[in-house]
Amino acid sequence: MTKKHIRSGTFTDNMKLPVHRWFRYSAGFSAEWVEEEIFNFSLEVDKPIKLIDPFVGSGTSLLAANAANIEAYGFEAHPFIARIAQAKQYWYLDEVSYLKAANDVCSLAKKTLETTHRHDPTNLLGKCYTLDSLSKLDSLKNAYESLSNDDPIWELVWLNLTSILRPTSGVGTAQWQYVLPNKTKSKVIDPYEAFLGKAEIMAYDMKIVKDKGWKPTSKVILQDVREDIPVSSCNLLLTSPPYPNNYDYADATRLEMMFWGEIDGWKDLQKKVRYNLMRSCSQHSAAEKLKLDELLGMNELKPILSEITKVTKELENVRKTKGGKKTYHTMIAAYFYDLARIWNNLRKTMDTPSKICFVIGDSAPYGVHVPADKWLEKLAVSAGFKFDNFEKLRDRNIKWKNRTHDVPLLEGRLWIKG
Repeated sequence: MTKKHIRSGTFTDNMKLPVHRWFRYSAGFSAEWVEEEIFNFSLEVDKPIKLIDPFVGSGTSLLAANAANIEAYGFEAHPFIARIAQAKQYWYLDEVSYLKAANDVCSLAKKTLETTHRHDPTNLLGKCYTLDSLSKLDSLKNAYESLSNDDPIWELVWLNLTSILRPTSGVGTAQWQYVLPNKTKSKVIDPYEAFLGKAEIMAYDMKIVKDKGWKPTSKVILQDVREDIPVSSCNLLLTSPPYPNNYDYADATRLEMMFWGEIDGWKDLQKKVRYNLMRSCSQHSAAEKLKLDELLGMNELKPILSEITKVTKELENVRKTKGGKKTYHTMIAAYFYDLARIWNNLRKTMDTPSKICFVIGDSAPYGVHVPADKWLEKLAVSAGFKFDNFEKLRDRNIKWKNRTHDVPLLEGRLWIKG
């Protein structure tokens, strides 16, 4: 592999890569960049690489580790996303057996197709699907639930059905995967066609990556990394935590979770999903009724206390002038408190020497700038790490006519040494 500059802050390019393309995640980074960094690090160390990703999402870094045949651990606190990441890790199973299971599900679904009782125009499923499409999707769901057992091959079938829920919906999807029921698509795929087509793609990819020499060297761990991390002696960390930009990761898979019956609607997200995630959205901080002064009093925030106090106090005042009165002030305080705890946990996990990269972006809620890269650097140093450099990748939001801030936001790679 030759060294080249690869953008890291996007998942888009992964949709051309085998296995990575099985599910389009709303956030993530380039698998090719991860593979490049693994290769570069292999030239710097004289011991085996042990990679960790504390925000693994749908598993990009773990699949890259499989391709490079190195040991890797990925942590994800969102249970639905962790299941997707784990399902991708079953790429090594027999593709013929997988295809048979998928075809059996589709055959049973067609035989038992009935008009679904779940098509309610007042809820999300009813807004996203025609009666015919939802009936076919439910027939696939029922067939899967009837035939599946503990064999991990069925997790691939589950992922297959999960991955076609957006393409078979007639409504639009925003860039960050929020559902837009008022926008319609020009082309909608029939559920049976989509299901069998995706099965063929997945089976093809399974054979391709095995022929390339991939090895199942990675492990997905469902856990909140604000708690003690049960892995040690890692020497490479590549990750992208949530940005402090109010994106609700719990809401990103609301459609899929409603389809599978894991939630009844938006109101269930706080208890079943959001509570387990680090606090990067105002919906989270508002639901927990966080108190700013209590957060600012936490010892973990001392390295940035004067700066974060100034910013959060300004946000506390600005919000009173806004119609939504969003709790950005407590969200920002909680966000950096959470990351300070995570840095402290990582210090016990990372070996010496080690190499760490956080792909990170800043934000400006209500026009108040939050220099995430600077503050994360100080928190890392306070936890016992050493700052290496910050590599700016791009400016963000510079084309938005309605932005409320004058500081161009950025995205970049924060490099830290262990």
